Amino acid sequence: MKQDKTDIPCELELTEYQLYLFNNGTNYHCHNMLGAHVFGEGEEFLVRFAVWVPNARSVSVVGDFNNWDKEAQPMHKLGASGVWQCVIPGFRQGSIYKYHIEDFHGQSLLKADPYAFFSELRPNTASVVFELRGYEWRDQQWQDKKAVTALYDKPVLIYEMHAGSWKIKEDGSFLTYRELAEQLIPYVKDLGYTHIELMPLAEHPYDGSWGYQTTGYYSMTSRYGTPHDLMYFIDECHLAGIGVIMDWVPAHFPRDAQGLRRFDGTALYEHEDSRQGEHPDWGTLIFNYGRCEIVSFLISMGVKPLRLQASGCKPIRSLTLALDILFDCLFADIPYATSKVSIAPERFFLPELFR
Repeated sequence: MKQDKTDIPCELELTEYQLYLFNNGTNYHCHNMLGAHVFGEGEEFLVRFAVWVPNARSVSVVGDFNNWDKEAQPMHKLGASGVWQCVIPGFRQGSIYKYHIEDFHGQSLLKADPYAFFSELRPNTASVVFELRGYEWRDQQWQDKKAVTALYDKPVLIYEMHAGSWKIKEDGSFLTYRELAEQLIPYVKDLGYTHIELMPLAEHPYDGSWGYQTTGYYSMTSRYGTPHDLMYFIDECHLAGIGVIMDWVPAHFPRDAQGLRRFDGTALYEHEDSRQGEHPDWGTLIFNYGRCEIVSFLISMGVKPLRLQASGCKPIRSLTLALDILFDCLFADIPYATSKVSIAPERFFLPELFR
């Protein structure tokens, strides 16, 4: 099997090769280079921050660790890549941060990290430094069996559910990932299901969207616990012989100020032309699939089965990926029947996403 050269461990310094692939839409593991990555052991450690903001005048990391001082931790731009980077010592698990961006027009923006692994509980919107390493998996028997067993030659029965509404506590609060493992798995197992399909768990601001309007694509929502708690849930599913499918929504994203919209003062993740860059019926924005860096961003999540990342930034456990709103991605040049606003042809069939 040919080795994918982009699937390399996180290093303190980003390489020209990583940046080249990212800018050309072929870095399929760009979560290894962008975002907040922890180096070292113990209570305090180094964190390397990297973010793509090509049209910014200046960028800095702000958060509770520096009293949100935009002058304290400036980032430096890496050539013509559009990526800004800095390394900050003395971090602790759970520190919150955002990027302070002086945008293309000289305005100040506070943005959450598009590649963050964890986020604050809504209504707060900051990203959270989280070390993914440390969870001890117990499902090797499941992984070994899956590697030699064809899924398509046996019956599959999928139980689709929304983690926030499947069952709630008497006080109205959500079940945690660990409580779902305790209550959901026996229920599904007893009914004879082979898989659990989770509606999107990526971080989202509005409960009523059921996760289908995402702001943190690499950040599993903090509504139900930490990434390690989610790992525990998946682990317990596998120990019970239950596969896990996770919905993924690459078709659009919401307009929330901390999110991807006008990330550096320009239409960076979306189209400049509103006929291509907006869902008029939903009030959301559409990814610019013709931009190479957006292809790298999306493929890193979706071209292979979605994975939780840890242990030196290497993939540790595979999940099956359910691509949501596929029609919108493939046929973006077909206007909506209910829309009163014409949508300009996208012209891109997304060959990179589905090859």
